[in-house]
Amino acid sequence: MVDEKRFAVLIDADNVSAKYIKYILDEISNYGITTYKRIYGDWTKTNTSSWKDVLLENSVTPIQQYGYTVGKNATDSAMIIDAMDILYSGNVEGFCIVSSDSDFTKLSSRLRESGMIVVGMGEKKTPKPFIASCNQFKYLDVLAETENKSLAQEKDKITVNLNKEYIKTQETNQENEVEFEGNNKWNRNSNVQDKNDNVKNMTDLNTIKMAVYKMVNEIDADDQSMSMGEVGNRLARRYPDFDVRNYGDTKLSKFLKKFDFLDIHTKGKEGTAMWVSIKQNSSQQLDTKTLNIQKKRKRNYKKK
Repeated sequence: MVDEKRFAVLIDADNVSAKYIKYILDEISNYGITTYKRIYGDWTKTNTSSWKDVLLENSVTPIQQYGYTVGKNATDSAMIIDAMDILYSGNVEGFCIVSSDSDFTKLSSRLRESGMIVVGMGEKKTPKPFIASCNQFKYLDVLAETENKSLAQEKDKITVNLNKEYIKTQETNQENEVEFEGNNKWNRNSNVQDKNDNVKNMTDLNTIKMAVYKMVNEIDADDQSMSMGEVGNRLARRYPDFDVRNYGDTKLSKFLKKFDFLDIHTKGKEGTAMWVSIKQNSSQQLDTKTLNIQKKRKRNYKKK
C-alpha cells in the first residue's frame, strides 16, 4: 500500500468565505491526509462570525491575529510564519494554501523549492502569479458550482432507489415487531425516535452514495474504473466516521454491491483485485417527473 501524503491546510479567513469549507476539505482529501487544519483571522471582528459553527463541525483550529494598524493585513504574516515552522518540522509532504491573495505567491514558491506539493485554492479573482506558483490550483467558486449541479442531477437519480429501499425497510420493521414479557411490544414511534437520536450525527447513506458516484464518475482512466480499496480510502479521508458496519455490513465489497449504479468487477492475473465503475445505463436513469418538468420549462421559454 502506498503511503498517504500528509497535508497542512492553511486558510486565510480574510479572503475566503465559510461556505467553501466543505469543498476545501473534500478536494484536498483526494490528494492525501489532512494533518494540520488551521484558519487565520481576527476573530473579534463581525465578518468572521460565520466561521464559528463551520470550524467546530470540521475540527479546524482558529488562529487569532489582531490587525496592528489600519490597512495592514497581519493575517498573511502569521500564516507564512506557521507554514515555515510546519515545513521545517518535517511532518508533512504538502500544503494547501487557501486564499485569493497574491501575497502568498512567494510562500508557495518557497514551499515547492523545498520539495513540497502545493495545492492552492481561491476564487476566480485570484491573481495569476499565485496560481502559477502552485502545483495545482482549484477555483472554489467553480468547485461549488460543479458540486451543486452534480448534486442536483444525481439526487434525482438516487432518490428513487433510496425511496424503494426505505419502503422495504419500513415494511420489514412492521412485520418484525419484537414482543417482550408476554403481550408487551416495542413502541414503534419511540424506537424510531431513539434511532434518529443515535444516528443524527452520523454521515447518512445518501451522502455516501453521492460521494461514491461523484468520485468514480470523475476518474480519469481509459476504462473509467477505480479500485475498491481507493474508494474506501477516499471515503475514510472525507468522512472520519465512515465504517461499513454503521450501515449493517461487514465488508466494503458487500456495502458497495448495494449501490445499483455501480458495476463491480475484478482485474489482475489472478482476478483478486476488485474495481468499481459506473454502469453505462445509470446516467439515463433519471426520474420521469424530472424529465417532464424540464420539457415544460423549455416550452415556456419558447413562448416567452
